[in-house]
Amino acid sequence: MIAEIETPEILDTLKSFFGFDGFKGNQEKIIKNLLSGKDTFVIMPTGGGKSLCYQLPAILSEGTAIVVSPLIALMKNQVDAIRGFSNETGIAHFLNSSLNKSDITKVKSDVISGKTKLLYIAPETLTKEDNIAFFKEFKISFFAIDEAHCISEWGHDFRPEYRRLRPIIDAVGGVPVMALTATATPKVQQDIQKNLGMMTATLYKSSFNRDNLYYDVRPKQNVNKEIIKYVKQNAGKSGIIYCLSRKKVEEIAEALRVNGIKAAPYHAGLDAKERAKTQDQFLMEELNVIVATIAFGMGIDKPDVRFVIHHDIPKSLEGYYQETGRAGRDGGEGKCVTFYSYDDIVKLEKFMKDKPVAEQEIGKQMLSETAAFAETSSCRRKFLLHYFGEEFEEQKCNSMCDNCRHPRQRFEAKEDLKLALKAVQETKEKHKIKDMINVVMGHMTSTAKSYKHNLVKSWGAGVEHDKEDKFWQAVFRQAIVNGFLSKDIENYGLLKLTDKGKNFIKSPQSIKFTRDHDYLNEERDNGDDDISVGSKGSAGAADEVLFSLLKDLVKKTAKAKGLPPYVIFQELSLQEMAIQYPITMDEMIKITGVGAGKAAKYGKPFIDLIKSYVAENEIERPVDMVIKSVVNKSGLKVYIIQNIDRKINLRDMAKSKNLTLAKLLTEIETIVESGTKVNISYYIDDMIDEEKQDEILEYFKESETDSVQAALKELGENEYSEEEIRVMRIKFLSDFGN
Repeated sequence: MIAEIETPEILDTLKSFFGFDGFKGNQEKIIKNLLSGKDTFVIMPTGGGKSLCYQLPAILSEGTAIVVSPLIALMKNQVDAIRGFSNETGIAHFLNSSLNKSDITKVKSDVISGKTKLLYIAPETLTKEDNIAFFKEFKISFFAIDEAHCISEWGHDFRPEYRRLRPIIDAVGGVPVMALTATATPKVQQDIQKNLGMMTATLYKSSFNRDNLYYDVRPKQNVNKEIIKYVKQNAGKSGIIYCLSRKKVEEIAEALRVNGIKAAPYHAGLDAKERAKTQDQFLMEELNVIVATIAFGMGIDKPDVRFVIHHDIPKSLEGYYQETGRAGRDGGEGKCVTFYSYDDIVKLEKFMKDKPVAEQEIGKQMLSETAAFAETSSCRRKFLLHYFGEEFEEQKCNSMCDNCRHPRQRFEAKEDLKLALKAVQETKEKHKIKDMINVVMGHMTSTAKSYKHNLVKSWGAGVEHDKEDKFWQAVFRQAIVNGFLSKDIENYGLLKLTDKGKNFIKSPQSIKFTRDHDYLNEERDNGDDDISVGSKGSAGAADEVLFSLLKDLVKKTAKAKGLPPYVIFQELSLQEMAIQYPITMDEMIKITGVGAGKAAKYGKPFIDLIKSYVAENEIERPVDMVIKSVVNKSGLKVYIIQNIDRKINLRDMAKSKNLTLAKLLTEIETIVESGTKVNISYYIDDMIDEEKQDEILEYFKESETDSVQAALKELGENEYSEEEIRVMRIKFLSDFGN
């Protein structure tokens, strides 16, 4: 037994140390169970208050509680939180690879002296021989294994080091063990208990339902633009955006910053100081958005994250649940938006091809569940809770998922469900969903041939749905979610009839199912939408009346300055103005081909015109106003400008960046067209004589077009080269337009 502690003392410490008046859910029962010396297994969703379940007993108990935690960021955050409640900084410490020798000495001194009530430690650190010896020098009150799902190969974040914990705990001494996780399917739960030797532990499983979270899955089209739009619509709110790759994390963070959003990247490729700084800035609300790989968020105690966006579908539903669970931990608004394309599933499957076969099978099983969740048209909350072994009435979702808020087409499924169940029965419950679909569709595969499926009665009986690609997937998935079939996880997802399913075959009744979505398999994110001149107010089309007024103003401005209209603003820029209606200088700068220099020089009369036009015509400006693309080669742009300033020969510059001269000129043209002034006279003077320069400049001053080909035709292709025309055009646009 750890300690004889009465309820009043527990409540008094809850109030005096943590500042809480009462417990949430099962917290009190869990704490009392641990304090009575019993092994305790806690399955509680993110935001349910897991940390308190071991922090409070640690404060009350004699000795030091060892908390095994998988991430340095998580440890630091929790230690800071505990120290915030106490005047004694030594009350909590962490021991991991980030500490130097003097830090480690201080930690060990505080632990031995009895000051330290909680010692957070990484599993790798725990298993070191010298640390095992150290743990025998002081009284340990109990072990708490946080993020316990890491022990299971079926968990979403398997860590082999977690498998070695039990022998270490036994070596240190017989003390109670508490395992805690926010995500555990029945299979993972069993795995945790088995590997930690906790088969007789008292289990406390809270409901996985987070009724304040709204689940929304969207097709993955123009995803970068959609994310920026969404964040702008939720301006000032805290959010996390998850991406699978570091490259995508950097790209999204940069796109958000370019669009005036306080965002930063977070991934394992950044150094520890940078990650810690980013995390602190997010907690202090100096940053609104973190763009991260899954490394971010475990144990981050920020209660007011208002949205979690997944740029890529996670590898498992446990991962999805845990990551979305970081939204709305205070019980307030929490929106969970996921962008999905089946192509992402295919990519993730390809990543597994070099792994052991058993690991591949587990990974594919997890991916198939994730795809099923993304593609389903039934209640997402019910689907998710069913996955974690929890029954849930669809009506209780209260339209807090996209499928319940915007219901899909439903159909009478009595005969289809009966056929699906009969197919499973007739094939001896030995196959997965895809094999069963092949049976009812009559597809002769190697499996069907081997098991002689073509001889069963249900063979080909569902062929009338041949044109409906997702139909039978929807039927089988909803049969599982509604309890007519179960999946044998031990055997890689083989379908088994439940008693409910067997009864349905004997006595079928009316039942309604929904049709699944058919998500497009492409990600259209490689360029801007086509800009066309259309009717006023139509999405993606320029306001033709405003476009005409802007063209007139360009001509008037150009005439007053003695310049061709294209020098002021090019037609593409005018078209975008007629879509986006920029009414401030900041908004004007973000129009394609404008930039700060050009906006300052020519922007004001155009802004004034648009502002009065919007007011007079009561125009509702688009919500995705001023979404600015990130120039992928922003580093190249800086390099070019700096080297032009240093008067480096353009050919040498191109060679050093492995570009052709033509490609380099294209980059310089882009820089100049967006309003930045460059001076390449040093290069021009070396290659073109003065008379030729004057002739080309005179041509561009009088021409209505800045086309290089038109200039060559007019001036004579035998007399001038394309390179000469292009560099002079750059000089002209820079000198007169910027």
